[in-house]
Amino acid sequence: MPEMKLGLFIRPCGHHIASWRHPNAHADAGVNFERFIHMAKTAERGLFDMMFSADTNTAWTTVGSALNRQHYSAWLEPFTLLTALASHTENIGLVCTRSTSFDEPYTIARMFSTLDLISGGRAGVNIVTTGNGRSALNYSQQEHLPKPERYEIADEFVDVLIGLWDSWDGDAFVRDRETSTFFEWDKMHVLNHKGKHFQVEGPLNVARSPQGRPVIVQAGASEEGRELAAKSADVIFGASQSIEMAQEFYSDVKERLGRYGREYSDLKVLPGLSVTVALNKKEAQAKYDELQDLIHPDHGLAFLSRRIGHDLTAMDPDILMPDLPPVEDVGTRSGQMLELAKKENWTLRQLYQHFAAARGHMVLVGTPSMVADTMEEWVNKGACDGFNIIPSIFPDEFESFVDLVVPELQRRGLYRTSYEGNTLRELLDLKVPESKYAVPTV
Repeated sequence: MPEMKLGLFIRPCGHHIASWRHPNAHADAGVNFERFIHMAKTAERGLFDMMFSADTNTAWTTVGSALNRQHYSAWLEPFTLLTALASHTENIGLVCTRSTSFDEPYTIARMFSTLDLISGGRAGVNIVTTGNGRSALNYSQQEHLPKPERYEIADEFVDVLIGLWDSWDGDAFVRDRETSTFFEWDKMHVLNHKGKHFQVEGPLNVARSPQGRPVIVQAGASEEGRELAAKSADVIFGASQSIEMAQEFYSDVKERLGRYGREYSDLKVLPGLSVTVALNKKEAQAKYDELQDLIHPDHGLAFLSRRIGHDLTAMDPDILMPDLPPVEDVGTRSGQMLELAKKENWTLRQLYQHFAAARGHMVLVGTPSMVADTMEEWVNKGACDGFNIIPSIFPDEFESFVDLVVPELQRRGLYRTSYEGNTLRELLDLKVPESKYAVPTV
């Protein structure tokens, strides 16, 4: 069985929407770099493949007056954060989000190539089109582009990224003092891209990465997102509530790879997983319930409104979920959440509590053995290649995962006992990509 892969999805205080209110939480983590150093070192102690930071282009990540009740409205910009963390870590991959709707491919190619060189080949970029429409208001736009157009732009954006990352052969820079030759002309490649959305001459003014090029991550679950991942991504993050949902997603994206001449092993599928663990089930459940009780109803309703695309903030949280249509533009999870509420006959409160810990990802509450059982089953039965761990609260729940679950996975032979590579591609068992300009070998 292939080795299970693990990513850490960082968020200042934790992923549960009420995490910052917990007495053990680092409520100041959004402005405290030392907290992130601690996260990174804990992840390396747990032998994680990578740490990943999402991002948002607006402080308005919820709606209504509940904005002041959430901790994810202001925190450290992720690329700067990960660049600083590169000097505090040795092995773990460093991945963060950039928006194809608001960034330029040349800028992103240059930034992540630089991080790759600084970190010795540990960089990755998570490509998103940005679903939050308010972001457009911060970029001189009156309204957000429709989803199909955003993905059309993203597809071209990634093509340009890859083209720019192939600007230099690995041995282009000879730095020959005797002949006064810093690089060899025939090992520099000018892109000259002229597309519908981007015109980029090139070449990139950063040398080729130690791992060929930075790892490309994608997180969209829509039809457009799955296709983009199959064409260009090395890792795709998913969100599945059950093994059946995860198996469908896994087989679907893997089967698309052949259209682009790629193999199953070229794309790692890592669904999100929130774990609350303790030595006995009763203690684990008590920890989980304690966080659930900290959700302020205003925040819960605002969070739910943002996720499903309908304003529920004036409603009684204890009424049954109204019959509402899904809003495609806010993301695939809108329909999933509404479908689940209808199936379970849940109130608004029950629905926002269900999604409070991990926003639509799988949630496990139990002992190390119980958690490892589920993780092993998902990998063995073709639901994933590993997991993107989403701790409900930092530092407690992440430390509990590293101290309790990781040793159980190792005992079962499912997980590494030491780092076996120097670059992120080596850790993820991904091939070094060949340059588009490489001369075919006979």
